[in-house]
Amino acid sequence: MNYLIINGSPRKKNTWAVVEQVKKSLDGNFEEIQLAKEKIPLCNGCMKCIMDGEEKCHHFEKVKGILEKIEKADAVIITSPVYAMNVSGLIKNFIDHTAYLYHRPVFFTKKALVVVTTAGTGHKKVAKYMDETLRHWGINKVYQLKFACGGKESLDIKAIDKVAKQFAKDVESGKLHSPKFMDIIFFNVWKAMAVMDNPIKADCIFWHETGLVNHDFSPEVKLGIVKKAFSKIMFAILKRVM
Repeated sequence: MNYLIINGSPRKKNTWAVVEQVKKSLDGNFEEIQLAKEKIPLCNGCMKCIMDGEEKCHHFEKVKGILEKIEKADAVIITSPVYAMNVSGLIKNFIDHTAYLYHRPVFFTKKALVVVTTAGTGHKKVAKYMDETLRHWGINKVYQLKFACGGKESLDIKAIDKVAKQFAKDVESGKLHSPKFMDIIFFNVWKAMAVMDNPIKADCIFWHETGLVNHDFSPEVKLGIVKKAFSKIMFAILKRVM
C-alpha cells in the first residue's frame, strides 16, 4: 500500500510522534509532504477555483501536485496540531485552496486517517472539522486519532496502534463503505446546483463530463435500496427548490 502523509505542523513533535507510531502498524510505502516546506501562498478568497475552475487559481501549480499525489496514493494521513482551538494555519490554507472540491468531489475511492494533538483542548473539534472536510472531498472513510497530551511520552500507544491497524486493514481490503446520509445530501446539493438555471459553469462542466449527474452517488460506491431512494428524493426536492 502507498500512503501519503500531509503534515500540517511546522514542527515534528507530538503530532509527528503519533504519525511515527502509526507507520509501525502499516505495511507499505510512505511519501511525506511537509506543508511548511511547500510554501503555498495564502488563499486570497478570489473564488476563481469555484467559479472558473481550479486551474484558474493563482496558486494552482503549488496545490496541483499535492492533489495528484492524493489521487495516486492508496490512502492519506493528514495531520494538524491544535492552534488557537482550530487547525494550524498550514492546514487551513491548504484546505482553503481546495474549496472547489466541496462543489466537485473526486476522491470517492480514498480513505484517510486524521491525526490531531493538543497540549490543552480543542482536539475533538479540530478532528471533526478535518473529518467533515475530507468527506466533502469525497473521501470514502475517515479514521481519527486525537489526543490531548503533555508530550511524546504521554501518548497512548495502544490506542494509536488499535486505530492504525483498523485503518490499515480497511485500506488493504479495498472495500468501499456506504456513505452517510449527510454525505448523500451534500452530493445532491452540488448535483442540483449543476443542473439549475444559470449554474456555476465549472460545476456544470464537471458534473456532466464525469457523468456524476446521472448517478445517485459515485458509481464506485454501492448504495442500498433505502439510500438510493433517499438520494433520488433529495435530488428531486433540491432541484425543485433551486
